[in-house]
Amino acid sequence: IPAPILASETSAARLLDMKPGEFRLLVEAGHLPKGREIAPGVLRWVTDDLRRIASGEAIEGGIEW
Repeated sequence: IPAPILASETSAARLLDMKPGEFRLLVEAGHLPKGREIAPGVLRWVTDDLRRIASGEAIEGGIEW
């Protein structure tokens, strides 16, 4: 089964092992990117962007674990 290239809010939260409400709060606070409106009222998150956030690649200047 191919991995989705876009994810709904619920799926995006699940990919980051979060509850949808927790994910929504982080998006609203600007800690996570906003979804893209791909059709009127239809928001989706790019799964590659979520992977870059989870791996630390999305942080300017890098990250050390």
